Amino acid sequence: MDDFDFTRPAQSEVYNANVARLFFHANGKVHSVAAGGALFAENTTGKGMYFLSSGEVALTRGGKPLDVIKAGEVLGEMSVLTGEPRSATATARSACEVIELDAGGFSAAIQKAPEFALMLLAILIKRLRLALAMRMLGKGQPIGTIETIPTSGAVFDAALLKDLTSNFPARPPAYQPKNTVIMREGEAGIFMYVVMDGAVRITSNEKIIEVIKAGGVFGEMALVDQSKRAASAAAASDCNLMSINRNDFLTLIKTNPAFGASLLRALATRLRNTGRK
Repeated sequence: MDDFDFTRPAQSEVYNANVARLFFHANGKVHSVAAGGALFAENTTGKGMYFLSSGEVALTRGGKPLDVIKAGEVLGEMSVLTGEPRSATATARSACEVIELDAGGFSAAIQKAPEFALMLLAILIKRLRLALAMRMLGKGQPIGTIETIPTSGAVFDAALLKDLTSNFPARPPAYQPKNTVIMREGEAGIFMYVVMDGAVRITSNEKIIEVIKAGGVFGEMALVDQSKRAASAAAASDCNLMSINRNDFLTLIKTNPAFGASLLRALATRLRNTGRK
């Protein structure tokens, strides 16, 4: 399950290969890779993400095949977003042309085209939904033992949190007493939530997935892909939550690069952590 180190854009209705190509060209570098050449190796530091302009790339771990990336797709973004080592090796199956974006180039490109974050979010969410479904087939943590489960802290820094609250003065954070149900698995998603203080417990099939603490977010998946909620949420302690609806969410993605970049890092980390379990 830790093979979620790459995306499959063809699986996302939001993804547009031509838009992705332009995004990578804005601040990237074009490289030719001979058949059999390696783009990156597992357990090494990830310095770049790639748009595959032509050819095919095989992804392996420990010499075992994971997937084949085809022209028009993106790979290697997880390591750049999370800052963690590669979880797979990428080798050209045929002569390839790629456009490489390093972390600095990605930051610069997302400043110019912040809406591209929505494409990457949609791709990561498809993989996260699959990871959650597969995890639920195994053993989970019983409800009530939140001290031993994964926790998620601040996604947005203090400056961005201040911007968010000032952008929605008519929708101040709402108080939620401990054990209040905030959203239910299978429901339509109307809001995403930012935890201003306290903690929120995320569960699926009566198994705890995560505890979200102050500065963390939840509920954003349903706003991106408009699918039903993948999990339920309840207040693990008294807390205050700021709610953001889909229209406001899309506006923030398109106008605030820091908002989209922060969500991408948080979702990539959540995906990698979920896959490891």
